[in-house]
Amino acid sequence: MIPSPLTLFEGLTAVEATVAVLVVSIVAAVGMEFAVLRVARRYVAATDSGYDDIVISSLRAPLVVTAALAGVYLLTQVPSVRTSVLVSPRLLDSVFGRPSLSVIVLVWAHAANTVVNRLVAAVNEEGGRFDFAPVFSNVWTLAVLVGSAGTLLWLWGIEITPLLGAAGVAGIAVGFAAKDTVANFFGGIALYFDDTYKIGDYIVLDDGTAGTVIKVGVRSTTLLTRDEVLVTVPNAALNAAKVTNESAPQRRRRVRVPIGVAYGTDVDAFEALALEVVQAEPLVLDSPKPRARLRSFGDSALQYEILCWVNGPTRRRRAQHELNRALYKALAAADIEIPYPKRDVTVTRTGDPIPESAGAERSGPPSAAAAEPAERRAGDGD
Repeated sequence: MIPSPLTLFEGLTAVEATVAVLVVSIVAAVGMEFAVLRVARRYVAATDSGYDDIVISSLRAPLVVTAALAGVYLLTQVPSVRTSVLVSPRLLDSVFGRPSLSVIVLVWAHAANTVVNRLVAAVNEEGGRFDFAPVFSNVWTLAVLVGSAGTLLWLWGIEITPLLGAAGVAGIAVGFAAKDTVANFFGGIALYFDDTYKIGDYIVLDDGTAGTVIKVGVRSTTLLTRDEVLVTVPNAALNAAKVTNESAPQRRRRVRVPIGVAYGTDVDAFEALALEVVQAEPLVLDSPKPRARLRSFGDSALQYEILCWVNGPTRRRRAQHELNRALYKALAAADIEIPYPKRDVTVTRTGDPIPESAGAERSGPPSAAAAEPAERRAGDGD
């Protein structure tokens, strides 16, 4: 069994014990600052990773404070000191002992929270597949806060069992009242562990909402659309929706440009011209190489599809615009027809009809042709 540190001060008077404890505390604090930490900094400076630098710089304050205040707490527990002071041992613990331990707990809690948050930020800056979601930092901060609060209550002798029971009842009530918030919280955790997306990814939801992820919070995720509009989507909705991550596993994306040419076109010449136009576009990647594919025989055109790749999903629309313009100009210059629906309308002109009313109002002697049969009929009667 490890002996108690108090046995080192047995047989010493109160003054001697006080001086001994203070000397030990000062030596420990100075040694921690100039010996341990300096050696640790020199060691981590030789490594390629920056994570160990973050840990050493964040632990400097709690190590020094612990070395100093641990002596104060130890001094309040030395029997010769407790019996020689004018105040009661209980008051001595309340004024010096427990406050020293409380400060140590708070300093270490702050250091633990700072280390994890800085490590998460460093990993996120490097990018890559194993990015930590910011929601992890929020969960860790909450856990540190609850743990430090429970430790402080235990140090001060406050019974936490009734508080735990009350917290359980209050948690059930809050869970029913804030079920949407709780659902968003656990939805964010599920999205993180599923590695659905990370900051900087371009995602498309099943309702058509699309944008770049700029913030992942405990309750919601914020998207920046192409119209530079911020859209906040609850994590629970994202967890239940179909999310298309167009930035994973690679950022390059295929562009499809449909185009039709008239029947009778030299397909070899057209394909060579189309690929030449596509390869000349700066937005198009050289690898994979662009391709031209004859997809179907349409009603009035050969239906082609030009396939190429661009570096990022947000460049597809602009690439389609530039390629459509360039293909239209190139085909027009090469006298290759892009067919479109045509309708021929034939107009036939006929003689003007005579209105019936005009014949009824006509008067005067009949024409010779009309009167001749009457004369012949008259002669035949003679």
